Amino acid sequence: MAQTNTSTMARPPRMRHNFHRVAILFAGGPAPAANAVISTAATAFLRNDIEVVGVLHGYSHLVEYSPENPLVEGRDYVMVNHRMLGRTRNSQGILLGTARTNPGKNVSHPSHMNDPERVKPLKTVYEALRSIGVDALISIGGDDTLKTANKFKLYQEQLPPGALRIPVVHLPKTIDNDYRGIDFTFGYFTAVDFLGNEVRNLIADAEANRAYFLVEAMGRSAGWLAYGVAIAGEASLVISVEDIEGQYAATEQVKNPKTGEVTTRKIMNVENVVNRIVLTMLTREREDKEYGVIVIAEGLAELLPEKHLEGIGRDEHGHINISAVQLFTVFKKLISDEYKAQTGKSRKVTALQLGYESRCAKPHAFDVMLGCQLGVGAYRALVENGHDGVMVSVSGQLQLRYVPFEELVDPSTLVTVVRHIETDSDFHKLTRFLEVYVNEEELTRRQIAAKAAK
Repeated sequence: MAQTNTSTMARPPRMRHNFHRVAILFAGGPAPAANAVISTAATAFLRNDIEVVGVLHGYSHLVEYSPENPLVEGRDYVMVNHRMLGRTRNSQGILLGTARTNPGKNVSHPSHMNDPERVKPLKTVYEALRSIGVDALISIGGDDTLKTANKFKLYQEQLPPGALRIPVVHLPKTIDNDYRGIDFTFGYFTAVDFLGNEVRNLIADAEANRAYFLVEAMGRSAGWLAYGVAIAGEASLVISVEDIEGQYAATEQVKNPKTGEVTTRKIMNVENVVNRIVLTMLTREREDKEYGVIVIAEGLAELLPEKHLEGIGRDEHGHINISAVQLFTVFKKLISDEYKAQTGKSRKVTALQLGYESRCAKPHAFDVMLGCQLGVGAYRALVENGHDGVMVSVSGQLQLRYVPFEELVDPSTLVTVVRHIETDSDFHKLTRFLEVYVNEEELTRRQIAAKAAK
């Protein structure tokens, strides 16, 4: 009788470690499969005899800590147990809640680490975690949360010799998928599928009414979500920040109201972009298609000429309040007017935003699997590999790897670098192959004729 090899069925052995209590926090916008990440990370630590503190609502409670205002279990954090985690991998929402509080907002240069006032919120976070016995931190969030994790690590490097350090491991999260260091972020494919289905519904509506829908999709810095939604949803055209080059780009002089300094910023050539959209509509009409859905990425709002951004506020991370810009409303009118100017007839264009509906959608299997591997990767990074200051990444067939913060954050500015869609990539070209063929030379001729008419 052949000897049975049971090694493939054996549980990975427990590793020797010095960790007693690990904290997990989630920050920034929600994403599908968040609970797969939280649950599997917590389970991995608990099954290896390490207590887990679930920090509630990101950094918001930690920055309010003081000896006179201690953290309170149940209000500021929870002690996670196995019962709490039952059947949570596929659940919606975020077990620990979230917030956008940013304890590193006053630190924008390495020299700021020597300024007690600037690092005070980071110091408060450190003291808050130590007050409840935390000796390692798992942060889950987008690039802003990654920057915070890096600053928290840098703050601790300034501590006196012998002071206890809290190692930090970061898990990447964003439905925008614009993260360097990982192929796809958890929740991206769920969001694409959810919003793609919405676009397909709109196409049916548009066809019935011989009309168009203009959809503004989430994606502040890059077009991954807009492009994914356009591909899955069979949209007529997609435009994102990566496409604002050549004839679709321009520059503008901007004066800083505080310093008086004049700088040059890249902006969108709105007229040319609108003409490109109308040309798609007219080309589709030649194919007997008097309807469609145009997808634009919300990040295009950042490239609007300054006249469209007057009075628009910015958040703690310096981002404009995109919802206040209402890019989709601006473009709806411009498209409708230009279509009528070129054809002499009207075409109904209805504008709407899509994105928030997808952030807590029921996660799909791939995102759950990816989230689980990232969660387990947090344990393996700390306990098996002894890492500090790394982001857990997954590539290929869910193969784990660990990317040092230094490779993701510019050490001179402490800013992360956005991963845009490469415009010569096959991913970018896929969308263009699926869209109606538009002769952009015709666009140029139209522009010349319009200038001559003026």
